[in-house]
Amino acid sequence: MASLKEVKTRITSIISTQQITKAMKMVAAAKLRKSQDRIIQMRPFAQKMTAILQNLSATSGDGENWYSKPRAVEKILIVAISSDRGLCGSFNSTIFKGVLRLIAEKYSAAYTQKNVTILPLGKKASDFFSKRNFPVVQDFATVFQNLSFENVSKAGEYLMSSYRQGQYDKIEIVYNQFKNVATQILITEQFLPVPPVAQTKTQDIDYIFQPNQEEIMSGLIPKSLKVQLYKAVLDSNASENGARMTAMDKANENAGELLKDLKLMYNRTRQAAITKEILEIVAGAEALKSA
Repeated sequence: MASLKEVKTRITSIISTQQITKAMKMVAAAKLRKSQDRIIQMRPFAQKMTAILQNLSATSGDGENWYSKPRAVEKILIVAISSDRGLCGSFNSTIFKGVLRLIAEKYSAAYTQKNVTILPLGKKASDFFSKRNFPVVQDFATVFQNLSFENVSKAGEYLMSSYRQGQYDKIEIVYNQFKNVATQILITEQFLPVPPVAQTKTQDIDYIFQPNQEEIMSGLIPKSLKVQLYKAVLDSNASENGARMTAMDKANENAGELLKDLKLMYNRTRQAAITKEILEIVAGAEALKSA
């Protein structure tokens, strides 16, 4: 059985840990409210922009339609959106497993030829894939240090530019979609080329372009793609805060349970020590009487 000093030291340590997890839970809760509001406000706009983009792709000609024209898929870029920090449960590992599963199921041949590149948004994804010798584009790994539409747009511009120049034939995004505090859904979306929309959704659509179709599309398409990427980043950010809040709440509960067990152990150890001392005193007294 552990000594009283050892048990007391462990109790003190658990109390300190519990204070840290409580503070981290409160910080995550404050950040979650802000990030949750941002993604809830962003989703309707992003969904409408995506629908317009797909419909324009379906109705436009093939001449300048570089963003939706299919190619032979040889070189793939996967955008893995993670967090900068840990202590958020399985949030990051879900992304890593999702990317690896996507490669294994769809792009194993390209991976064998070293034609699969990772663009991490978040330090955890950067560290994970760099250590596993994937080709990694590190330019935007620190986007969460100053999360804004302008910074995410720079990543979007790189994706569009590299795709148009033929550096990659297909770009996919893997991220956690925020559902609620306790639930995040792993999402894999095709970023480029723009996936075609079902014919039933486009047959009744008739757009009027002013001043002309080419000018409208040249401005609207990049904006739509940047909004799509920004929505995924905001979803991931809200999911991270929700996952961290849940993880810290569970850690706080576990610390409380462990604290109860340690206090019970401390009381039992203390009681055993007192009983032993009483028995020694009684035995000594009886020995003196016998003398």
